[in-house]
Amino acid sequence: MLAGSRRDRDGLAEMTLETDVLIIGAGPTGSTTALALANAGVRCHLVSRSNWMADSPRAHITNQRANEVFRDLGIAEDVARYASPWELMGDTTFTTSLAGPELIRMRTWGTGDDRRGDYLRASPCGMVDIIQPLLEPILFQKAAERGATFAFNTEYLSHEQDADGVTATLRDRLDQREYTIRARYMVGADGARSSVVEHLGLPIEGQMARAGTVYTIFNADLSRYSKHRPSILNWIVTPDASFGEIGMGLLRAVRPWTQWIAGWGFDINKGDPDLSESNVREKIKILIGDPAIEPDIVRTSVWYINQAYATQYSKGRVFCGGDAVHRHPPSSGLGNNTCVQDGHNLGWKLAYAVKGWAGPKLLESYSNERMPVGRQVVRRANQSRLDYAPLNACFRVQGAENPVAAGIARFSDPGPEGVAVRKAAQAALDLKQTEYNAQGVEMNQRYESSAVIPDHDGEPERWRRDRDLHHQPTTRPGAKIAHAWLVNKEGMRVSTLDVTGKGLFTVVTGLAGTVWRDAARRLDLPFLRMVVTGSPEAQDLYWEWQRLREIEEAGALLVRPDGVVAWRDKVGTSDFGAALEKLSVAICTVLDLPNLSAIPRDKQVEPSGLGGAPLFA
Repeated sequence: MLAGSRRDRDGLAEMTLETDVLIIGAGPTGSTTALALANAGVRCHLVSRSNWMADSPRAHITNQRANEVFRDLGIAEDVARYASPWELMGDTTFTTSLAGPELIRMRTWGTGDDRRGDYLRASPCGMVDIIQPLLEPILFQKAAERGATFAFNTEYLSHEQDADGVTATLRDRLDQREYTIRARYMVGADGARSSVVEHLGLPIEGQMARAGTVYTIFNADLSRYSKHRPSILNWIVTPDASFGEIGMGLLRAVRPWTQWIAGWGFDINKGDPDLSESNVREKIKILIGDPAIEPDIVRTSVWYINQAYATQYSKGRVFCGGDAVHRHPPSSGLGNNTCVQDGHNLGWKLAYAVKGWAGPKLLESYSNERMPVGRQVVRRANQSRLDYAPLNACFRVQGAENPVAAGIARFSDPGPEGVAVRKAAQAALDLKQTEYNAQGVEMNQRYESSAVIPDHDGEPERWRRDRDLHHQPTTRPGAKIAHAWLVNKEGMRVSTLDVTGKGLFTVVTGLAGTVWRDAARRLDLPFLRMVVTGSPEAQDLYWEWQRLREIEEAGALLVRPDGVVAWRDKVGTSDFGAALEKLSVAICTVLDLPNLSAIPRDKQVEPSGLGGAPLFA
């Protein structure tokens, strides 16, 4: 709830309100943070200068790690209900027009026969395609249902910090009334033109607006050209138009197969593009390639390619996330996913700080953990755009009167030049795997911070396959817990991700590690639960966990609320006193507490939403 008071002054109503966490911005980061806080029973107030959620289908690709976050937050079924399923995302095409001859059809997003098994083994969640205007309301609604308060048409103006909290000045855009809110912490999730980041003076590296793109939403039934080769993305190589930095036009399915986005680049050095209806309609018809189809144009907009990231995500009691701190194009489909993961990482840490369960270093770990991820994503997304150059070279014959027409003709040439270009196309496609099947980029985050305790041996991780392309399951501290299927006492299959997370720390051990269960019971912490694999509640009947756990059966993992392994004891102990000491020290270190007696015991976490898993299994 939002506490506050009202008073009149010079005929204007003023408000002074109070909450625990004030969130500026209702997009994926802000709403995810709000949902995580609401799930934890922490007061939070979310404001947005807009009248509602996203009004254009910007972000859409939703990867496995983001879906794991949704699973943890209890909204995975809602997301799946409104998303285009994984199987419809599959074949990215490179074609002369949607109706014209194809040049290349590429298996993408893990749907190919050679990669699907990798994706199924890595996670209980697949990929889906859900546009931002459908995803944001799900996150927001669930946060509001669970107690978050909110205000739309509300503009952030400024803030001041002191030792105890943040005082923010806001403006109601409907009546221009200004008022203040007092919060213990504030989150800046206000997008790529973030006022919060600007006011904090967070350092930004990189370049804004280095290239430009036109996006047009239109309605047209193109089922005859797509249903037999379901694809979210179709790249158009045509001699009839020039398409900027990437060199190709794009038809992206928004609502298969009746609503679309047509996209093409333009040279920002030559001024604004021609957005007249006649020119836009002509471009769309070229991309479709069927003159009989008249697109129903909904909206045309321009957006710019950014390549910038903050090198610091917080200052004092204010924390920033999402596009405010990592600004990049949609290539590789990483943006919305990274925003959601920012909010997931930050949400539980703020909740623990508010409840008195953590010291200041835990909140400092947010920037240390998420900044390297944001930097990687910005670089990867922009590199993915540059990596179209080898393909473009295959589709063009330099010096020809019409280079693209000559390139298309050469693609089917049976002579030596045709053989050479088709071989070059194979190499160019191999390079594009790092955009379209980069499971490692999406899933291999490794955190280093005060909230992670490295193994004592200090052995660096050895990557068995390409780190960008392939997910590597592990229980190393700093990595998310490896997924393996367990079986609960009802005989139902559950993931290791299902018996961890949900706002709690979890100690995971095997049947031989009962001393850890005894130690966890003795600690009797309001946020700690125990999972014993091999017990009736978590049977390892597939023997998958035994193969993946990287610790002895008597060893133990301490898994954070966001599913990240915070600490592990590989071998274990039979000494109760040693186990109690090790576990106590690990928890105090991760939460930045002098001792566990400092933790308030008056608020107990209800194990609701845990899939029936008790605190001690």
